Amino acid sequence: MKAAGKKGSCRSSIRLCEEKFSCETQNPAAAIVCFECGDAAQCLKCDSAIHSMKKNQNHTRETIPSPKPDLLCQVSELNGQCKSKNYADVYCQDCYYRFCFDCNDKYHQRSDKAKHNFVDTNSFQTQSFHSDSSSVPDICQDVGDMNIRRDTIEDEARNSFLLSSEDENLQVESDNEFIKKLGCDEDAMVKVISIFGNTGDGKSHTLNYTFFKGEEVFKTSADQQSCTVGIWAAYEPHQKAIVIDTEGLLGVSSNQNQRTRLLLKVLAVSDVVIYRTRAERLHNDMFNFIGSASKAYLKHFSEELQTVSKKCKNNTSITTLGPAIVIFHETTHTEVFKTKGLGKNCPGIRERITDSECMMDAFSDIRYVGTKTNIGTQTDFLELKKVVVDILGNNSIRAHRRPAVVLQALKTLNEKFNGDIEKPTPNSFPDQYFTCTEKCLACGNRCIHSMNHNTQIDPHETSPEHICQYQHQYGNKVYLCKACKKSGHIRIVVPKTSSSSDNSWVGFGKYLWSGYVLECPKCGIIFRSRQYWYGNKEEEAVCEVDIRHIWPGSNRGLEGNHNAARKVLDGFHYVADTISTISAKPTKNLMEWTADQIAPEYWVPNSQILECSSCQVAFTSNTQKHHCRACGEGFCDSCSSKVRPVPERGWGFSAVRVCDECFDERKIKEKKAVAAAAGDSVHTARKVGEAVSSTIGVMASAIEYPLDILKDSARPDYWIPDEKINNCCVCKKDFDLLLSKHHCRSCGNGVCDYCSPNRLSVPIRGWDYPVRVCKNCEKNIEQI
Repeated sequence: MKAAGKKGSCRSSIRLCEEKFSCETQNPAAAIVCFECGDAAQCLKCDSAIHSMKKNQNHTRETIPSPKPDLLCQVSELNGQCKSKNYADVYCQDCYYRFCFDCNDKYHQRSDKAKHNFVDTNSFQTQSFHSDSSSVPDICQDVGDMNIRRDTIEDEARNSFLLSSEDENLQVESDNEFIKKLGCDEDAMVKVISIFGNTGDGKSHTLNYTFFKGEEVFKTSADQQSCTVGIWAAYEPHQKAIVIDTEGLLGVSSNQNQRTRLLLKVLAVSDVVIYRTRAERLHNDMFNFIGSASKAYLKHFSEELQTVSKKCKNNTSITTLGPAIVIFHETTHTEVFKTKGLGKNCPGIRERITDSECMMDAFSDIRYVGTKTNIGTQTDFLELKKVVVDILGNNSIRAHRRPAVVLQALKTLNEKFNGDIEKPTPNSFPDQYFTCTEKCLACGNRCIHSMNHNTQIDPHETSPEHICQYQHQYGNKVYLCKACKKSGHIRIVVPKTSSSSDNSWVGFGKYLWSGYVLECPKCGIIFRSRQYWYGNKEEEAVCEVDIRHIWPGSNRGLEGNHNAARKVLDGFHYVADTISTISAKPTKNLMEWTADQIAPEYWVPNSQILECSSCQVAFTSNTQKHHCRACGEGFCDSCSSKVRPVPERGWGFSAVRVCDECFDERKIKEKKAVAAAAGDSVHTARKVGEAVSSTIGVMASAIEYPLDILKDSARPDYWIPDEKINNCCVCKKDFDLLLSKHHCRSCGNGVCDYCSPNRLSVPIRGWDYPVRVCKNCEKNIEQI
């Protein structure tokens, strides 16, 4: 439609100086109005000259206000220049900008712009892009009562139609029906615009005033009940777009999950998605929804849409990337984010997306349009429409397509993703806030007891309906004796290499011949894996399999209890330890007597050294005595750990062991002359003895390495390997040469000798006789 009336003269917003008293140029712009100079407009020079006179100094003056930007010609935003800064006379409905008559003629003189439609600015001020924001969200006044002036309107009134019901049933059966309801041509090339947002945020109202000049194409209502249920569609001919209105989020729904799935289908077929919000500050629920939609699009919808594109012989791909997102944010009291370039560059939104840690990879573009609407004023939808039109004009990512392709895509997604879906159970205070945080390592279910419960009294357990899963790495399978269970008793039988009545050597022989056994504490041996040459029973014939939960810190590997090799090694160690204990004292006495025979004359004999000469700690059978090479007295290891050359004692210039006192003061109790006279011959025997002892120690270390490999190969499955054990599981002390490393036969953790003083049988692990158990497992004796 063209602007009513003939072209008139342009109206400049610049007021010229009317005094001409001291003007430096011709027709300068006025800045001041003096009410006592005949309301004359004056430039700064005239104002200064006139009111510097004494008689005029008390004149009442006022600064001329700047004109409102929304009343001026906007050709400067199109890289043009309106030199007189004229007021706007017409509004172009295709460019979405205001022009004065002169700039309008210059800008639209090109043939491709000559057919644009215009309205005069008086009509524009009361129509399409503003609405009364003082009403509640999603409510608009009656269009008839707004007295909107529409000159020579050629477009017929359009109505929306129900595209899909809230239970995901499409209400359009064929392409012809879809095209007929849209009111467009069969071969029209269209794009899809949809809107999302919370219920009551004015989604329908926004679409009506942004794309349909305020007509109530999409129904709005002042009731509490949501006026949009399901998915509604209408055709906008100027932009050649299918506009889709959706049901609001957070509204009352019979199944919120089903509604969300329906909304995601609409998002998948859209080219532009407007997210409408009236929140004073953007909420996390918006970013979470957009992020989840991005993941769903990439994971579920992209491939299906690509298939539709090929099936419909669409030349250009519509699924390279998802739709563009436009966040339309309206506030009343808070400031909106600042943007540049039609919402493209918005640092505030980029920062919020980064903070929310939501993935937005599926979307081709994310833009932000913010508008602050004061109470009693009108909402401005103009910037929103400019941004949407700019996105629709970009065909490099998602091209136009026929309406039938859009319907076919929606049908495909509806057929692929339909059926019943679990209803969410709203719960503001879930049990996770108050229950134990431990989870079963095998199935991942949480413990149902309260936080920080006493595991000694109330062990971890899950709900009865949560059945655990077998995980090989945890070995959480146990066998229950069937005969005992029939009589009402639960007794665990463990696969073992030998029965409780066999010693380790006999049991190992039987294991090699007839395999492992299952032994019930009451029924005795109920199963042998190789009892006969053929025709052996299966384990399930005498046992029931039970899958147990595995909790952090609990016993693991319930089925990995084959310990025959370890029992044999324990037997060797037992014999060796017994011989060592019995022969320890005679052996030590013999070694000390031999050492005295080859010792230098100034050394105190071992038989006379009963305590350390420095700290006076008495020597025991397990304590090693050392001689200071300087003074010859006996010391413990800690009091004689330093070394230095002692040439005056005939030890040459190599560093040898000395006590702390001789190292610090470097004094010798005997005269140097006597020591020198003794020469080196008296030390030869001792040096040879130390060399032999050192060689034997190196050989022992070399032999220890293959022994460690042998011990690791005999390790039961539930034992933690030696190389992974750094400290005691009870006292947390680090293991070293003085603190030996042992394994608890119940939990398999590393433990020191002090923290495992007692011996208990562990039938569940196949140890039917007393073995080493750590203090932690000793407290839970009923579980082992």
